[in-house]
Amino acid sequence: MEPRESPAGGMDDAEAVTRAFLTASRLLVAVSARSLAAVEERVTLPQFRMLMVLHTRGDTKLVALAEQLRVAPSTAMRMVDRLIAAGLADRQTNPANRRETLLSLTEEGRRIVEHVTARRRAEIAAIVARLEPGQRAALIEALTAFNEAGGEPPVSQVHPLGWPLTP
Repeated sequence: MEPRESPAGGMDDAEAVTRAFLTASRLLVAVSARSLAAVEERVTLPQFRMLMVLHTRGDTKLVALAEQLRVAPSTAMRMVDRLIAAGLADRQTNPANRRETLLSLTEEGRRIVEHVTARRRAEIAAIVARLEPGQRAALIEALTAFNEAGGEPPVSQVHPLGWPLTP
């Protein structure tokens, strides 16, 4: 998409915001990659995404996990099998419906998620600390508006490591 000229002769505001977000997303991907570096011998990025879903959702059926990750159930099953073999996830019969299987994190899986999340949070906090107070306030306002426009509900309560608390 070519940037449009605004009446003032500058780049279209929407294009400028899009470029700024693409740059910010590149920074956040780099932060995420660095936070995963400590565990990359044990967990791939897709596997970590699965661990995060299990961490935030708790015990989950395979189909729901696949939907959340936007992968086929067969792909999710192969990923789960690898995580179980690595001792990071577990499979149990659902006590409420014995025909269903629930997937959950092991204690080691939980430790990996918490470690990676703490590293990511610390690096983001260090970046934010370099901003002036007025820039931080503007960023909060802009990100809140962006999240609302994208349909992402606000996080009212946050665990110290950065994920929403479940009621």
